[in-house]
Amino acid sequence: MTNSGGHDPAALSRAEDSILVLIDVQTRLSAVLDPACREPVIRNAGLLLEAAGMLGVPVIATEQYPRGLGATEARLEERLPDYTRRLEKTCFSCHRLPEFREALVASERRQIVIAGIEAHVCVLQTALELLAAGHEVFIAADAVCSRSLTNLQNALDRASKASAIITNSESVLFEWLGDASHPRFKAVSALLRQQ
Repeated sequence: MTNSGGHDPAALSRAEDSILVLIDVQTRLSAVLDPACREPVIRNAGLLLEAAGMLGVPVIATEQYPRGLGATEARLEERLPDYTRRLEKTCFSCHRLPEFREALVASERRQIVIAGIEAHVCVLQTALELLAAGHEVFIAADAVCSRSLTNLQNALDRASKASAIITNSESVLFEWLGDASHPRFKAVSALLRQQ
């Protein structure tokens, strides 16, 4: 059964069909986030990045006007896989960036897993435009944040109503693995124990 957006609300994220998008977790942006979600975002986004690297999931990392808002947080920068596609932008929705759309087309993958900030601006606009373009969108709720927790919740509610799947980092990892017999199961499980 699918919802009005045409996406299956019971869909599982699949490593072979996923792209991980890290949106704008930059020094000056993260410094103004609500402390209740700043650290979890950095921890959980880092977990997704490391697992993506282990499982060969493509990664796109964006920075919103880095001259003014700073570089990607160092704790995430060091966890980006070597093959990460890095994009600078001024548009709020990543989907408006031609290089972003080209990377999606080249990957031939339908599922987009999103982590980043701010949930009610760049994350939400990206999710809505990806959905409109026919992608399955998974937002890791424990890896997104806003300056205001009210705005964060509003963004998650809007995205869910638009047919994005609101999930969490661990769910994504275990969906990517699919089975305890997966050859990278022990390595990915070890990441969780380090958290």
